[in-house]
Amino acid sequence: MTEIRSLHGTTVAEIFSAGLDNLEQIEAIAVSVLWKDGTVTAGCSNSTRANLALLVLAMDEHQRRGLGDNG
Repeated sequence: MTEIRSLHGTTVAEIFSAGLDNLEQIEAIAVSVLWKDGTVTAGCSNSTRANLALLVLAMDEHQRRGLGDNG
């Protein structure tokens, strides 16, 4: 059975850093999104290493833009 652990309080960078350090152990990516209206959607998808790397780069770029706007 799959073990699910809470990552509450963990930054996106910490999650992806741990994932990249253990890339060979990843079978699929599970994501949940908390929308402003309070609903949560979730899903799971198999992913190639290349797609995972692109996701990390896209999130990094988004975070850098956000920090630039607020800094």
